Amino acid sequence: MTKRQQKRRLDRRRDAAGPAVPAAPTTAGARSRVRAGRLSPERPVPSHIPRPPYLHGPGGFVPSFPPGQLVERMRAAGRAAREVLLEIAPAVVPGVTTDELDAIAHEACIARGGYPSPLNYRGYPKSLCTSINEVICHGIPDDRPLDVGDIVNCDVTIYLDGVHGDHSETFLVGECEPEAVRLVRVTRECLWHGIAAVRPGGRVNEIGRAIQDHAEAAGFGVVRMFVGHGVGREFHTTPTIPHYYDPDADGILEPGVTFTIEPMITAGSYEVGRIWPDGWTAVTADASLTAQFEHTLLVTASGVEVLTLLPGESWELPLRDASARR
Repeated sequence: MTKRQQKRRLDRRRDAAGPAVPAAPTTAGARSRVRAGRLSPERPVPSHIPRPPYLHGPGGFVPSFPPGQLVERMRAAGRAAREVLLEIAPAVVPGVTTDELDAIAHEACIARGGYPSPLNYRGYPKSLCTSINEVICHGIPDDRPLDVGDIVNCDVTIYLDGVHGDHSETFLVGECEPEAVRLVRVTRECLWHGIAAVRPGGRVNEIGRAIQDHAEAAGFGVVRMFVGHGVGREFHTTPTIPHYYDPDADGILEPGVTFTIEPMITAGSYEVGRIWPDGWTAVTADASLTAQFEHTLLVTASGVEVLTLLPGESWELPLRDASARR
């Protein structure tokens, strides 16, 4: 698809989505905007760890496997992604740098025999995405320490046994403003509303309708530019999962399909501002707060399975609040 075709497609989606939600009051003026810090050197990955196909050079590889093994491998990768995120969670406290969180993610992936999927994916320099406050997604870990009142999304993807598991949560750092707490809570609820809309034979846009209805009822916006995606042998593939109602997203969900739902919800405008010079960091146009939660899912014959949960965990997980671990 050419850039012109991509722009036309995005314009159609924006038109279909309707007008932006009026901006909610924001404390952007009372807090400093996120600024880029310094990056540490690239962390090495042992040569025996299998690399995903988009990387070249030395390293192990995963032999081809029959399609019948895909689901079990996706379950294992999903559990591993959840375990990695749970290792990161206790470290999300005031004063920690996002580079330190990246180090935890990097080592946790390797300890499980997996490769941190973001590392060198299309040039991305780190093993984790850390998106703070007005950063919507793809924030690059650096030496900036987290402050009391920040919110930060930690997005983990691990390549394990030939497939990717993709999972993220937004954490509260210390005591946060009530509106930030509410935004994070509603965003988490949006994810579960989207998951509840998944059914075999259902349409993709039923997911976005459920998310958009819940977010806008709370006075929040839904980012249009970034979407959920198919995941499996490839990091990003079909289907595309808009988090708002898009009449053109009318594909049918078939049993066996694996994909992510990862709504990005904003306290103000859903429009995306200028991407940072690093080519990755996306921020809200009005510097309003934004939060995100993500799970990897499997469509089953009877409904949906959340692959990025551990055995015994239910859909209704408590919000993980970093302030409780200080």
